[in-house]
Amino acid sequence: MTRYVALLRGVNVGTTRLAMADLRRIVTDLGHEDAKTYLQSGNVAFGSTVRDAEKLAAGIERALTDELALTVPVLVRSGRELAAIAGGNPYADREDDPTRLLVAFLATAPKKSTVDALAVPGGENVSFTVTGREVFLHYVDGGYGRSKFTNAYLEKKLGVVATTRNWKSVRALAEMTAP
Repeated sequence: MTRYVALLRGVNVGTTRLAMADLRRIVTDLGHEDAKTYLQSGNVAFGSTVRDAEKLAAGIERALTDELALTVPVLVRSGRELAAIAGGNPYADREDDPTRLLVAFLATAPKKSTVDALAVPGGENVSFTVTGREVFLHYVDGGYGRSKFTNAYLEKKLGVVATTRNWKSVRALAEMTAP
């Protein structure tokens, strides 16, 4: 059995509302075990014998649509991937405030040309590193909430679906999926 986390994009931050009890039930009804949510923003850790993250994501997306009429992108990472992400943040040693460190999880690795063209909007002091399907973010002079370098900006510039989590959430999810 492998531990995974499903990261739902845009849940309970805008108009898309989802009770975490419903999310746990849906994941359990799909045959996965020990479904536990973290916060109210569409994070669910679970165990599964399925070894294909894309298949897991598609199953959860389909169930959300079929049962709750919600169209929500779902990204899945294994516990091993989350451990590598939590241990590989290039900015973790530079910042004590976890609200200034975030990770944007990408549905697929972006094209090299879009990564090479990615730039921080003028006047902002944000450092970023794109590594495979993640973008490590460090908001040097402020928080994510005041920046134009947002999830929507990353999606537009990189051409892939993304969902962003703060560093505290990333570490908690890594712990929830640890063996």
